Amino acid sequence: MLWRPWAGRHNLRVTLTPADADKILADNFAPWVLALGLTVQETGERHAVLRLPWSEELARDGGGMSGQALMAAADTATVIAISAARGAYGPMTTVQQSTSFQRPVVAADVLIGVRVTKLGKRMAFADITMTPEGAEEPSATASTVYALLG
Repeated sequence: MLWRPWAGRHNLRVTLTPADADKILADNFAPWVLALGLTVQETGERHAVLRLPWSEELARDGGGMSGQALMAAADTATVIAISAARGAYGPMTTVQQSTSFQRPVVAADVLIGVRVTKLGKRMAFADITMTPEGAEEPSATASTVYALLG
């Protein structure tokens, strides 16, 4: 089960549908990011959940999913969560991303859960969990800081 730290705390209204967020992905990301196959599973006022499908192409020596793929997925998912929090996509850029890898992902899709912890006029902060589908615990966690440019 995906850890959802925002669940049950508030009645959150959804500002973007998953279909709206998938369109943000298609319209604003480089082809190599789109090649990851990310899909938006859930959006809310201050969160998003994306699915990173398992692929042998993303595996490294030893069969675990590459850390670079997980970091790119976390970064991309953060853009969707911030867009949901803002009610629409706007230009933004990553200022910082810190990732901790705790256990490998092998032969499983990864659910990328993002919670926007602070949304200001010029900066946004988020926490991310990367949990293999069906797992109890995340394989990796991250925190990001974004500059909002428009």
